Amino acid sequence: MKKYFTSLFVIAISIFILTDLGMAQKRGRTKFLTPKIPFQIRTHICYRASSPLKIDGKLQERTWKNAAWTKYFVDIWGVRGPKPCFGTRVKMLWDSTYFYVAAQLEEPDVWATLKNRDAVIYHDNDFEVFIDPNGDTQDYYEFEMNALNTVWDLLLTKPYRDGGDAVNDWNIRGLKSAVHVDGTLNHPGDRDHGWTLEIAFPWIALAECAHKPAPPQPGDQWRVNFSRVEWRTRVVEGKYIKMKNTKTGKPLPEDNWVWSPQGLINMHYPEMWGLVQFSGHKAGSKKDVFKESEDEKIKWELRKVYYAEQTYFLNYKTYSSNLLFHLQPIPGFKFPPDLVAGKDFFMATLRNKKNSVR
Repeated sequence: MKKYFTSLFVIAISIFILTDLGMAQKRGRTKFLTPKIPFQIRTHICYRASSPLKIDGKLQERTWKNAAWTKYFVDIWGVRGPKPCFGTRVKMLWDSTYFYVAAQLEEPDVWATLKNRDAVIYHDNDFEVFIDPNGDTQDYYEFEMNALNTVWDLLLTKPYRDGGDAVNDWNIRGLKSAVHVDGTLNHPGDRDHGWTLEIAFPWIALAECAHKPAPPQPGDQWRVNFSRVEWRTRVVEGKYIKMKNTKTGKPLPEDNWVWSPQGLINMHYPEMWGLVQFSGHKAGSKKDVFKESEDEKIKWELRKVYYAEQTYFLNYKTYSSNLLFHLQPIPGFKFPPDLVAGKDFFMATLRNKKNSVR
């Protein structure tokens, strides 16, 4: 299949995207899927751990108690979706060796079946972590785990929408994870409270595709998101069975609850993930202020060009230099952006008023 090259230039940031639209063409799709919510990602400050953490899933250390919870998860659609039935939230910490993630999942019926590493964990109820260190939507990590502490770790060199493939053979060297069930696992006869989990991601593994310092420097921001998959079940002969569509015989669609909403049912739109800012202060000692970046607004306006160009290509098998509609001017920058396009490529450039791309 042909691959199409796109560059989006923003201030000091370049986003390079390899796009393969062959599968979309075969399916007859005429519109490139795009987020259906305003661009307003969630943010969080991750403080340093004050002492080593025991990864047991129980979150009992004082340093965890000093770390703030994120906001509760919302439906993956954001404001367009229903409110999740059960609460989910996350804490984060870091030190010179690990990026720590803890989560609390309310769940009246805790169950899990998959026991082999790198199984497709979201076929069970699961918890997922996505990490794009430098925020360019390329070379990012995905991690999933269930209530049995079975994990699936993989990396992607680019999103599936751009022809990316998952590297399933990649494993996180030195990973630590644990689960604590507040109730009884795989026992339908009672009501559980839920499960908590801890994950320690070694910086040495996250550095492989980071293209920036890992561990990060205080003030650095990494693009991160969290997801929870929840299936609708019923009890049959003492076991949890996924509820099915009576017409197709297939399981009913799962619920997808996330920290920072995507605006579509697809986690592989890294531009919609949240931003985590790393603090040099220990949790509970001092509060930092999250630093809003103008770059994010600029990248979003150019991302709109990317979406429009991909839709145009699906319909006309070429890119266009006349797709600069629905863009919002940004003070200090020339609008509209420069746009050059041909059959196999396009390039959108946003310049400051000094006529330079820094």
